[in-house]
Amino acid sequence: MPLTMNKEVFITCAVTGSGSTQDRSPHVPRSPRQIAESAIAAAKAGAAVVHCHVRDPETGHPSRDRLLYREVTDRIRDSGTDVVLNLTAGMGGDIVFGDVEAPFPTREGTDMVGATERVAHIADCLPEICTLDCGTMNFAEADYVMTNTPGMLTAMGRMMTDLGVKPEIEAFDTGHLWYAKQLVADGVLDSPALVQLCMGVPWGAPDDLNTFMAMVNNVPDDWTFSAFGLGRNQMAYVAASVLAGGNVRVGLEDNLWLDKGVLAENWQLVERAGAIIENMGAKVIGPKEVRATLGLTKQAAK
Repeated sequence: MPLTMNKEVFITCAVTGSGSTQDRSPHVPRSPRQIAESAIAAAKAGAAVVHCHVRDPETGHPSRDRLLYREVTDRIRDSGTDVVLNLTAGMGGDIVFGDVEAPFPTREGTDMVGATERVAHIADCLPEICTLDCGTMNFAEADYVMTNTPGMLTAMGRMMTDLGVKPEIEAFDTGHLWYAKQLVADGVLDSPALVQLCMGVPWGAPDDLNTFMAMVNNVPDDWTFSAFGLGRNQMAYVAASVLAGGNVRVGLEDNLWLDKGVLAENWQLVERAGAIIENMGAKVIGPKEVRATLGLTKQAAK
């Protein structure tokens, strides 16, 4: 098939994530101030979009605290930095089962709440984008399941659409794209939709190029997609996504390293991604162009 290289590319920086990276690098931000400052630095380095989770400032553990989200978004907005805010709505769907012979009761780490609670911080902060993990899947941990039922996704998707916040569909496998297309067909999500292709997350889509192109080929032609790969493949997927017609995501949520033995900061990963994009002959676009392309609505927090 011919290349359909994207000539106008936006960079998303996934600033901190919810994984257990907080003790593996001193650069992973924990407090709202640190997360906001890292996001602002990434924006100044060329990220048009910043994707934010929040963490307990003391432990670094993932959190759904609405006040922490509000502090992060207020700090970014009050800085005067023009960047598209993208908040996760993936928290609150975690089940950690017990022993294989006795899966119930569930174990510590289970955090399963209703649709309204999972979207509460989105309603408070009104970012331009929020994520919608479009399926249930096993992760690397033996008994942990990320749980997103069709009913839950329909309810959350309608809430996001009604709030005027554009869902970014997180697709970890081709079946997630299949269901995303159904959500659009059902009128739950608006078309054209926005998709993030998540490659190499155990046990979703592996990060080989054949699987990646299968994912790309399942994205409708009028939708916008971005992609990322984990760890050492992060920058390889910058190039791969641009070549396939997409946009890119980098950041400490997905990769801690700038070079072998050299821990990265978010702005450095953004800067390197920008250099790759420009050396390929494409242009890195900013937040105003992203808003125009995606039809985003910049709102004020409630």
